[in-house]
Amino acid sequence: MAYWPHLYLLLFILVIWRLEKRYPVAMARVEENLMLIVISAIMFVSFGQVIARYAFNTGWHAALEFTTIAFSWLILLGMSYGIKTRLHLGVDIVLNAVPTPFKKLLSLFAAVATFLYGAILLDSTWLTLLNIDVRGGAIEYWSKMYKIGIGSDELRYPEFFREFFDLKPRVHRWLVLLILPLSLALLCYRALQAFIAIYKGERSMLISGHEAEDLLEENKNAVK
Repeated sequence: MAYWPHLYLLLFILVIWRLEKRYPVAMARVEENLMLIVISAIMFVSFGQVIARYAFNTGWHAALEFTTIAFSWLILLGMSYGIKTRLHLGVDIVLNAVPTPFKKLLSLFAAVATFLYGAILLDSTWLTLLNIDVRGGAIEYWSKMYKIGIGSDELRYPEFFREFFDLKPRVHRWLVLLILPLSLALLCYRALQAFIAIYKGERSMLISGHEAEDLLEENKNAVK
């Protein structure tokens, strides 16, 4: 198994870490704008299909595949973004019922579990060190698609793009699936960030707490 994808992913995370250290606000906006572009594209294509089909009896043949892929990109990017911004919902009745030291331990365990979950999906071959017979993961699947070089079902490169780069008509599947290893690497990175923040006391838990309720309570007399 080639390990160059692992090295590129490590470099990708190191670049993200460095940029966020230096430009935290700009990087936050980049992440938000990327997801905004994806969801806007889904809405634009879906709405355009309705108009094209019912008003002009035509449409884009690759619309379904495009919206399906775009929605999966949105979900995969949202996993790490939700951890970063503490937006993931969860059941916190146990966390709120136990003393603070136990709450911290449970939150740390949740961060570790999330990291392991991302690491297994990213590349499960490391589990062989524990005598667990497994094989596969996002990196292996993506690498296989990259080597085979097959195209997607319906998505096509623009004609000028095909002529300029001498490409086959169908968009490469490895390009579409690139989000798999990238998003899972980000998930592991965000879980590790959350673990450090919880350990340092900078955040109390991995999931969303009661910030909205607390905010309403603090400002209940602001509007009369």
